[in-house]
Amino acid sequence: MTNDKKNIKDKKPKFNPYWIYGIVIAIFLAIQLFSNVGYQDGSTTNPTQFLKFVADGDVEKVEIVNKRIAKVYLTKEAEQKEIHKKSKPSTLIPTASRLPNYKFEFGDLQIFQNQLNEVIKEKHLDLTPVYITEDNFFGDLLIGILPFILLIGVWIFIMRRMSGGAGGGAGGQIFNIGKSKAKLFDQNTEVKTTFKDVAGLEGAKEEVQEIVDFLKFPEKYTTLGGKIPKGALLVGPPGTGKTLLARAVAGEAKVPFFSLSGSDFVEMFVGVGASRVRDLFKQAKEKSPSIIFIDEIDAIGRARGKNAMSGSNDERENTLNQLLTEMDGFGTNTNVIVLAATNRADILDTALMRAGRFDRQIFVDLPDIRERKEIFEVHLRPLKKTKDLDLDFLSRQTPGFSGADIANVCNEAALIAARNGKKEVDKQDFLDAVDRIIGGLEKKNKIITPSEKKAVAFHEAGHATVSWMLEHAAPLVKVTIVPRGRSLGAAWYLPEERLIVHPEQMLDEMCAALGGRAAEKVIFNKISTGALSDLEKVTKQARAMVTIYGLSDKVGNLTYYDSSGQNEYGFTKPYSEKTAELIDKEISDLIETQYLRAIKLLEDNKDKLTELANVLLEKEVIFKDNLEKIFGKRDFNKEENETVVE
Repeated sequence: MTNDKKNIKDKKPKFNPYWIYGIVIAIFLAIQLFSNVGYQDGSTTNPTQFLKFVADGDVEKVEIVNKRIAKVYLTKEAEQKEIHKKSKPSTLIPTASRLPNYKFEFGDLQIFQNQLNEVIKEKHLDLTPVYITEDNFFGDLLIGILPFILLIGVWIFIMRRMSGGAGGGAGGQIFNIGKSKAKLFDQNTEVKTTFKDVAGLEGAKEEVQEIVDFLKFPEKYTTLGGKIPKGALLVGPPGTGKTLLARAVAGEAKVPFFSLSGSDFVEMFVGVGASRVRDLFKQAKEKSPSIIFIDEIDAIGRARGKNAMSGSNDERENTLNQLLTEMDGFGTNTNVIVLAATNRADILDTALMRAGRFDRQIFVDLPDIRERKEIFEVHLRPLKKTKDLDLDFLSRQTPGFSGADIANVCNEAALIAARNGKKEVDKQDFLDAVDRIIGGLEKKNKIITPSEKKAVAFHEAGHATVSWMLEHAAPLVKVTIVPRGRSLGAAWYLPEERLIVHPEQMLDEMCAALGGRAAEKVIFNKISTGALSDLEKVTKQARAMVTIYGLSDKVGNLTYYDSSGQNEYGFTKPYSEKTAELIDKEISDLIETQYLRAIKLLEDNKDKLTELANVLLEKEVIFKDNLEKIFGKRDFNKEENETVVE
């Protein structure tokens, strides 16, 4: 019964101040209407008929109201005439005064007076017009204040919207501009993501789970004198699951969880960012123990003082200073843990990264082959897939894929299967999805001349031949000369997962990448622009060998790489012009050596290269089996784990 009563109460209309405004306006309108509808004239006439009535002696009195309306009163004898019977006025509101028989409007007062005087003089009548001025107080008042009412109404409407009541918009919440924009998730908010939905990332997940335990069972960790960490920074490439981990924390923690982005602090008004930081930590402290999650913290956490042109009053720096103070200042907040995520940790301010603010830095790396399998298991749950789908095979086909990429592969495979009218998603759909994501959409209708197609076939066959001949180069899985995305051909390789790379492995990969241009030189004795991506890859690799990894004998065991991103050299290079010339020469020598090596390999196997290119021209897509028929099995016993596209 109590619930029914509550429902009845809830259904009752709530009081709205706009009702009062509506009632007042309605009263004004009613007064205006009824002041004019106090009586109903018997009839209306015009000046010509009126002058005829005057000439006939039927008019007893004429009242001219406000110099534009004439009210006509007939004599008693005239009221009995047949022509005037309809002129008797009918009253709606009882009145003691006599009502006019006729009423009409005239134009110019002077002309009307002259015409009337002429008739009176001609007929020798005793009729004198009476001039009256009538004031409609309520009507005039309404007309006078109506513009102000409209202005006030519009002003109230705009202020209500700008104060965040109804929709916000570009200028929304102007009165709450210093308030935090964080979304609050607590026990009343259902967050379905849990740690079970986070596959892989075992180390990172363990660290984050411990933070949840800190808040649930603080005594377990503080009995020995330890302190709860104040913050944890999730660092890693895009798509690896940093925000997903935070969402799982919100679902598992069962404590107030404030979530917002770093850009939510940034505003065009001075001082707003710092005010929002203060308000955020004030709310979090009131609801402690609680968690604050700041996604993309690099929006406000960028290193200070790097840009001399920003001026003395940099809003971003003020916001960062306030954040530093709130996280570990004089008045430290207790039982408030700050989680943050970024893929640009190298540009963050060192004061933000120190212990006491972000005590822990949790690196969320790209998943390895085992973790990719777990991620596939999560994203394949909602799909209708074939029972014999090999997850190990799928994880091998997606090297370097992040969790977001794998989710995209699963979704793309389902779309491809639906497009082809299948009832279940099978292995081929996933392979097509990987090809689609890595290489782009097939463009079978792209116009390409036979000579260009032949050049592309020999180019891709050159890659395949060189990679098959070299020990440390990744063996080829698939080659296609069907245009895909911006490329005219593509080759998929099967590299092994390596944590440490040796110089000979990098040199073999460079030689295989140059195999396409070398094949054009060997077969056609001329080169083309088709090797742009290959040249870009080998140039970056050669420069890394010389300037980053210290793998050049002439340059020596030196590196000019700054992992922190805080490059103290500015616009100057950290080496002399002579060293720069040496570096450029070393890079060029490395690339030219591998190019000549690829040419030598292809000249020694020119007949097999030509045979492979002809097969590719005929079938457009060839696989590992076609290479084994031409070259035989590879002599190198290496475990082939993964696939990558070239």
